[in-house]
Amino acid sequence: MTSEQQNQTSGAPATQRKEAASKPRRLARAHDKKLRRWFWRDYIRGWMPWIILGLILMAVNGAMTGAVSALLKPMFDDVLVARRADMVVWIALAIAGTFIIRAATAFLYRTIMAYVANKVIAAMQIRLTDHLMALDQGFHHRHPPGHLIDRVRGDTQEINVVFERILPGIGRDMIAILGLLGVALYTNAQWTLVALVGVPLLVLPAAILQRLVRRMGVDARDASAAASTRLDEIFHGIVTIQRSGLEARESTRLTQVLKRFIKARVRTAGGEAAMGSMSDLVAAMGFALVLIFAGRQIIAGQSSVGEFMTFFAAIAFLFEPLRRLGGLSGAWQTVLASLERIHKLLQEQPSITQPVGELAAPPAAGTETIRFDNITFAYDSEPVLRNLNLTAKAGETTALVGPSGAGKSTIFTLLTRLADPQSGQLTVGGQDINRMDLQALRGMFSVVAQDSALFDETLRDNILIGAEDISEDRLNAVLKAAHVDEFLDQLPLGLETRVGPRGSSLSGGQRQRVAIARALLREAPVLLLDEATSALDARSEAMVQAALDELSSERTTLVIAHRLSTVRNADKIIVMEAGAVVEEGTHSELLAKGGSYARLHAMQFKGQTD
Repeated sequence: MTSEQQNQTSGAPATQRKEAASKPRRLARAHDKKLRRWFWRDYIRGWMPWIILGLILMAVNGAMTGAVSALLKPMFDDVLVARRADMVVWIALAIAGTFIIRAATAFLYRTIMAYVANKVIAAMQIRLTDHLMALDQGFHHRHPPGHLIDRVRGDTQEINVVFERILPGIGRDMIAILGLLGVALYTNAQWTLVALVGVPLLVLPAAILQRLVRRMGVDARDASAAASTRLDEIFHGIVTIQRSGLEARESTRLTQVLKRFIKARVRTAGGEAAMGSMSDLVAAMGFALVLIFAGRQIIAGQSSVGEFMTFFAAIAFLFEPLRRLGGLSGAWQTVLASLERIHKLLQEQPSITQPVGELAAPPAAGTETIRFDNITFAYDSEPVLRNLNLTAKAGETTALVGPSGAGKSTIFTLLTRLADPQSGQLTVGGQDINRMDLQALRGMFSVVAQDSALFDETLRDNILIGAEDISEDRLNAVLKAAHVDEFLDQLPLGLETRVGPRGSSLSGGQRQRVAIARALLREAPVLLLDEATSALDARSEAMVQAALDELSSERTTLVIAHRLSTVRNADKIIVMEAGAVVEEGTHSELLAKGGSYARLHAMQFKGQTD
C-alpha cells in the first residue's frame, strides 16, 4: 500500500466522523429555519405595516442616545470650559428635546408592540384551541387537560418576548449601537478600537450558551406543563381531596413539581443572564484600557475634556444596548423552544375526519336502527370491544348493562365518531357512519351523561348552547318537560343566573334536568343516556326519570345503566362483559335464562321479590 493510499484510508474515518458530528447541527439549523418561516408566514407577515412603524419609532428612539452623547462635547468644551453663555440655552434645549423625543417614541412603539403581540398570541391560542378540539379522544387520553392548557396559554405567552425584547433590540438597540459607535469613532477612532478589543471574545461562549439555553428552555416548558397538570387535577378533584383529608399529600406533590419548575426556570434565566453578563466583562476591560490610554493623552494636552466625556458617554451608553443584544440570543432560543412545541402540537393530525367523496345521506326519520357488526376497538393495545355485534331498533329503547369496564360507554364514543374502530362496520339506518357528514351524524344524537358538562355561563346559555331562533314559548315548554321550572324560582336571577364552573352552584339533580332540557331542545332522533340517574337521590331520580321518559318518547334510545330498576321496561336489554355481548332480551326473558343478567339482578335485589 502506498503512502497516498494509507493517507486516504486513515483520512476517510476522520472525515466521516466530522460529517457525522456536523449532521445534527445542520438538521437543527434547518429545523430552526423551518420554524422561523412558519412563524413569519402564519403570524408575523400580516402585521408588518404595524411592525415597520414600530421599528421606525424604535430607530428614532435609539438614535437619541447617540445624540445625547454627541451633545456632551459642546456642553463641556463650549459651556463649562470656554464659558460661552450664548450656548447654554441651546445646549439645554437640545438635550431636553432628545429626551422628549425618546419619551414619545418609547410610548408609541411600546403601545403598538403590545397591540400586535396580544393579537398574534390570541390568534395562536385560537388556532391551537380549534385544532385541539378537532383531535380525537385517543389524543386527549394521552394528553391531560393541564398539559394542553399550558401549551395554549404558557407556550404562546413566550412569544411576547419577540415583541418586548427582540424587535426593540433590532429596531432600537441596533440603531443606538450604530449611532453611539459613530459618535465614538468620530471623536477618537483609536480610543474606540481600544474599548472594543474584547468583543471578539464573546463569540465562542455565546454560541455554547445558545444551545444550553434552548435545551433549558424546553425543560422549563415541560416543567410548567407538569405544574399546570397537577393544579388542574387538584382543582377538579377538590371535593375528593377535602373529604379524604388529602390536602397535605397534594401540597407535597405540587411542591415537588414546582421545585423542578423553579430549577428549570432559574437555569434558563441564568443562561440568558450569562449572555448579558459577558458583555459587562468586555465593557469592564474596555473602560479600563480606555482610561489608561486616553487619560495620558488628556494630561499631555492632546485631547480635551469635552472629547473624553463625549467618548466616555458614547461607550458607556454603547455597552447597555450591547448587553441587551447579547441577551437576545438566549431569549430567542427560549422562544424557539416554545414555537417548536406549538408547531409540533399543530402537526398532530385528527384521525376522525370528514369523509372524502360522495357522502351517505342521513337516515329518514323513524329508520335510525343502529348496528354494530364485528366491531373491535382499543384505545391503546388492549381491546375494549372484541368483535362486538349488537342491534338497537329504531323507535325502541335498548339498555346496555354489565360490569364496569365492559365497554358500554365506548359504544357511545364510537357511535358519535369521537373515535373509530380498528375493524368492523357501524351503521345507522343502514348507512355506514364513516360515509356520513360528520356534523350531520353528530346532530342525530342527544346525550345525557352521568356528569353532563355545564359551563360557567347563565342557565339560559347552558340550555340553548348556541341554538338560535328559539321562542320563549318553546323554551318554557322545554323547561317544564325537563322539570327545570320546578327550581327556577329558587335561583336569584332565574334563567339569567350563572351556574358556576361546571355547574357547581346547582345540585346533581338540577344539573341533570338542565342537560335533559338541552337534549329536548336539540330534538335529535337518537337519545343516548349514560348513567343519567346513577348519582341522584331517590327524589331527584324520580324527577329526572320522569323527564327522561318524556325525552325518550318516540325516539331511538340507548341507555347505559347499573341500576337495573331503571331499565326493566326497556324493549331490549343487552348484557356486556369484557367488550362483548353475552346476553340479550327483555327483562323477563333474561331472568328466565338464569344467566349473567339474572345474577346481576339477584345481587342488586337480594332479599326482594321481583
